[in-house]
Amino acid sequence: MPRTFLIDTDTASDDAVALIMALRAPDVRVAAITVVAGNVDVHQATRNALYTVELCGADVPVYTGAEKPLLRPRWDATWFHGRDGLGDHGYAPARLEARKEHAAGAIIDAIDANPGLVFVTLGPLTNVALALARKPEIAAKVGRCVIMGGAPCCEGNVTPAAEYNIWADPEAARIVMNSGVPIELIGWHLCRFDAALNPADIDRALKLNTPASRFAIECNSHAREAYFVQTGERGISLPDPVAMSIALDPSIGTNWSEHYVDIETASELTRGMTVVDRLNVAADDRNRGVWANVLAQKRKAKICWTLDVKRWKESLFTALG
Repeated sequence: MPRTFLIDTDTASDDAVALIMALRAPDVRVAAITVVAGNVDVHQATRNALYTVELCGADVPVYTGAEKPLLRPRWDATWFHGRDGLGDHGYAPARLEARKEHAAGAIIDAIDANPGLVFVTLGPLTNVALALARKPEIAAKVGRCVIMGGAPCCEGNVTPAAEYNIWADPEAARIVMNSGVPIELIGWHLCRFDAALNPADIDRALKLNTPASRFAIECNSHAREAYFVQTGERGISLPDPVAMSIALDPSIGTNWSEHYVDIETASELTRGMTVVDRLNVAADDRNRGVWANVLAQKRKAKICWTLDVKRWKESLFTALG
C-alpha cells in the first residue's frame, strides 16, 4: 500500500523541487497540496503548485489557503526566489485549476480521511494553525508532521535568530508546536555547505535531461545567486527538498534527538526563533512558568541535526531522472 502524504507549501523554487520528489515517488500517494502565502503571494504560489503538478503529470488536488499571517503583515521572499517564485523564466500558466475549498478545510478533510498520513509543511504554518483551530483533534490523527522550518540552536536566514518559514508567521508556528502534532523539525542548517548542490551536482542533474531535471535547476537560478549574496556560500541550497527526502526516508537524517520546542512571538529582536530545550532544562523551577504551555502537551519534537548528504542527493537525482 502506498504511503499517503499531505503537503502544505508556499510554492517557490525549492518547494517545486520538493513537490516533484513526492509526486514522483512510486510508493507515495499525495492526497492534497495546500498552498499558503509566504515566498510569494498565495495566488502566485498556487499557480506554481499547479504548474509543478502538471509538469509531473499528476492528478492531485490543489487548494488555495491563507493570504497573510494570522496577526502580522506579510513579508515575501521574492528577493530570493524571483518575482514569480520560480526564477522569473516566464513559465506558461498551467491548464489545471485549484479547487474551491479553502486549504484549512482541505487539511482537515485529508487528515480525517487518511489517519496516520505524513504531513509535510514547506512554508509558513498559517494554514496548519487555522486547521488546528477549527478542529484540534486532527493533531492525534497525523502519523508524522515533517516541518521544514526553524534554525535550531544556530543562526537564522532572515534574522540572526530566525528562519523564514517560522519568522513569517511565528504565532501560527507556536500554535502548531503546542498542538500535540508529532513534529519532526528539519531546520535550515541541513541544506547548507556540503548539502547544497555544487557544480558537479548541477551538471549531473542537467545531464539527466528530463523535463523535471531541467526545471529543477532552471527555476532555482535566481535562488542560486541570492544564496551566495545571503551566505557567501556557492551552490543551490534546497531546504524543502532536503525536508522531503527525510519525509520519504527518515534514515537520511543521521542524528536526531527529542526536545521541547517553543517559538518566540513577543520580541522583535528574536521574533520567530525556534527555542529548543536541548539541555532539557525547561522543567526546572526557574523555567517551568515560561514553558508551562509546552510542558503541558507532554510531547517533544524530534529535531534532525545532521543528514547523510550522499543519500539526500541520490534521492533527489532519482526523483529527477
